[in-house]
Amino acid sequence: MTALGKLFRSTTFQLSLVYLTVFALFAAFLLGYFAWNTRRLFTEQINATVEAEVNGLEEQYRQGGIRRLVQVIESRSKQPGSNLYLATTAAGEGLAGNVGFLPTGTLEKSGWSETEYRRLDEPAGPHLALIRVFQLPGGFRVLVGRDLEDREKVHNIVISAGRWSVALVVVLGLAGGLFVTRRVLRRVDAMTETTRTIVEGDLSRRLFVAGTGDELDRLAENLNAMLERIEALMKGLQEVSDNIAHDLKTPLTRLRNRAEEALRSANDETGYRAALERTIEESDALIRTFDALLMIARAESGHAREDIADFDAADVARGIAELYEPLAEEKGLALNVEAPGEILMRGKRELVSQALSNLVDNAIKYAVPDDAHGEITVSAQTEGERVLLAVADNGPGIPEADRARAVERFVRLERSRSQSGSGLGLSLASAVAHLHGGELLLSDNHPGLKAVIALPRGGPVQKRDDGQEVPGGRPSA
Repeated sequence: MTALGKLFRSTTFQLSLVYLTVFALFAAFLLGYFAWNTRRLFTEQINATVEAEVNGLEEQYRQGGIRRLVQVIESRSKQPGSNLYLATTAAGEGLAGNVGFLPTGTLEKSGWSETEYRRLDEPAGPHLALIRVFQLPGGFRVLVGRDLEDREKVHNIVISAGRWSVALVVVLGLAGGLFVTRRVLRRVDAMTETTRTIVEGDLSRRLFVAGTGDELDRLAENLNAMLERIEALMKGLQEVSDNIAHDLKTPLTRLRNRAEEALRSANDETGYRAALERTIEESDALIRTFDALLMIARAESGHAREDIADFDAADVARGIAELYEPLAEEKGLALNVEAPGEILMRGKRELVSQALSNLVDNAIKYAVPDDAHGEITVSAQTEGERVLLAVADNGPGIPEADRARAVERFVRLERSRSQSGSGLGLSLASAVAHLHGGELLLSDNHPGLKAVIALPRGGPVQKRDDGQEVPGGRPSA
């Protein structure tokens, strides 16, 4: 397709053409109405002038008869710039006046009419006049009229100006439409080229934002936000694939080696049973890892927002603390809970419980008792429109430089590699927090680590069909 054909086929040019057509028609109608109204005004003024002349001549006739009328007509017709006058007998013989030519039958029709004429002192071609013919007693006929040259001149001037105005509107409109279309096409072509590059695999490219705040800028900003999200998901997928390849290779290899060792060395039922039990334990650990990955993927994609309902966050904290209290006591840790009263919020209770369980499990696993006085605190409280579910311990904590990396999938810091686990606990907690429109905050507990899941009480942000964000309804306290 040629550049000109592409220009003409663009939506912007077609819309400009539609607007131009509508505006040109409106302008033509307006100018036509003005021309018609001007012509009508001139005609009304001529009618009034001729009517006054007719009334005057009738009065002269009543006062002095036909002789007086002829004298008055003869006198008036000789004045410069006079109206048209003609008095004739019943047989059509002229008595007085300044009209030298009229079409045949003109004097036989009484009343108003437009007709051609020629003055006695003007041998040139005929002119146009508005006349009135009336009949007097005795068959005498009188014609009074006015030349329409001024009316026609003004009418022609208006019509000519209208034509040039409409032509100018069309030309300027086409020029403006082409200019706007070319400008828009340049931006659209730039967007198309960028998207083609992105489709070819370069997810780092972004659409140009001119900064004008127009609809193209808003479209580019939304698409850039979508591209950033896609790039982050693709990087996450790549990282997950790499992490699965590295972190799951070891347990799978260990699983296979134990099976080979059992086949090679086990001689009785007891040996085979022990090998099968170790295989089942290793398989359960792998299943838990894949379950965590699936839950993280569902949370990050937003598909886990079904069955959103109101629930008591304080009750969740108390239930998790009660569940893990025996395990904490077994490791010599004191597990405290600070969740007084009722804290209603909107969300998915199962996911929030799972995220809080991961934080408590991590605290128990990595918090080292100090002279058998290790302590873990699970709390639930409100802060404005947010609900804070926190787990604090007095263990070694996480250095500030490593906290951003600690929430990534399969990341295990050096001091935690001796412990069992997959490195998905904080990743799941962070995904659940983001699903609900909140965030996972890691801070220093002096000593130890304090992990806080900060969630909005109204639940995750929803989107209407028009793309507008609508916060969930806030539960009653």
